[in-house]
Amino acid sequence: MKGTLTQKRQEQLLETYKKAIQTRSYSNEEEKLAKFLQTVMLDLDFDEVHIDRVGNVVGRVGNGPVVIHFDSHMDTVAVSDAEEWTAPPFEAKEVDGMIYGRGSVDMKGGLTASIFAAANAKEQGWLEGKTVYVTGSVCEEYCDGVCLENFYADHKLVPDYCVICEPSDNVITLGHTGKVQARIKTFGISAHGSAPEKGVNAVYEMAEIIQRVENLNKTLQSTPGKGTIVLSQISSVAVSLNAVPDQCEIYLDRRLRLGETVDDVKKELDELVKGKNAKWKPGTLVMNSWTGEKLVYKPIHNPWKISMEDPLTTASIEAYEKTFGHEPKKFDFWDFGTNAVVPVSLGVKTIGFGPGEYKLAHMRDERCDPNQVVQACEFYTNLIKNLPEEKQK
Repeated sequence: MKGTLTQKRQEQLLETYKKAIQTRSYSNEEEKLAKFLQTVMLDLDFDEVHIDRVGNVVGRVGNGPVVIHFDSHMDTVAVSDAEEWTAPPFEAKEVDGMIYGRGSVDMKGGLTASIFAAANAKEQGWLEGKTVYVTGSVCEEYCDGVCLENFYADHKLVPDYCVICEPSDNVITLGHTGKVQARIKTFGISAHGSAPEKGVNAVYEMAEIIQRVENLNKTLQSTPGKGTIVLSQISSVAVSLNAVPDQCEIYLDRRLRLGETVDDVKKELDELVKGKNAKWKPGTLVMNSWTGEKLVYKPIHNPWKISMEDPLTTASIEAYEKTFGHEPKKFDFWDFGTNAVVPVSLGVKTIGFGPGEYKLAHMRDERCDPNQVVQACEFYTNLIKNLPEEKQK
């Protein structure tokens, strides 16, 4: 592959990638990585670099009317089995041509590649009419998109194009599944454990609902084009261990395929609680970022897919051909959620592309081919060049 990155820049990129892996950044513990990447962007002569209110590191090059946004989350899931790894999870050691480490796939390759791509596009003089933002965002593993809600609101920004740099094995990815997470709570009447007939057990009230959830999932999975539903948590409340529980709660995770909608799922939830002393509500999560700012996540998102005729898709195909020397052999559709839910909800043209095999994310021996990181950087650079210099109507 003959690209635009010099040998020195490639070496700098891969060294930064390794240092990013070596910098542990569990969710809500991203401060050290954010400050490291801030220094990297400044050294690469970004026009503006700062860490925002919620802890995202933000870099900008260019000052044109067409705004292009590359987003990667800085946070990773935790490691609980470090002694079982082939190589230590925070050493970024290369074994048989692969870089091992937590975040090597999800997603410090796409993160560092996008930073160097923005700098490369500036050096190549390809920013005429364009502004490029690169974000290293926080707490995505728990709160898809909330970091970008805050970023866009605080900066009074709605980009024209957004690239989500999640791992895709360097395959252009056109969309991903939707998600509805919900809590169902049943209500009973407390009574002493020696006289349960005087009360109403909220757990027993929940039992039939749980059967309905299981049956719904079987129906969904046996129906082409449908998603899944799973009960992921259950709890109950009683005044003591010798009392009838008067409350029981379950947490549900419903994934939506293309063609399914949030409204469809709301009807399903209504049916799950029908005839029972129960109610459901969105499974809202509240977290605090490393800066102390509250992040409120409402996990209700429709699936999405960008058109093959969209200017961002066609520019991505051209960038792919320039980078790899041939047309894309396939396209992908992620079966997981990403920060894309926010730009998509705002009508921003959005696409996915990133180094690493996403099935290795969150796993023991997470690892990535460093050549893919360099290739992703070249792709991002070519995409910046190929996107229109004027706003599309």
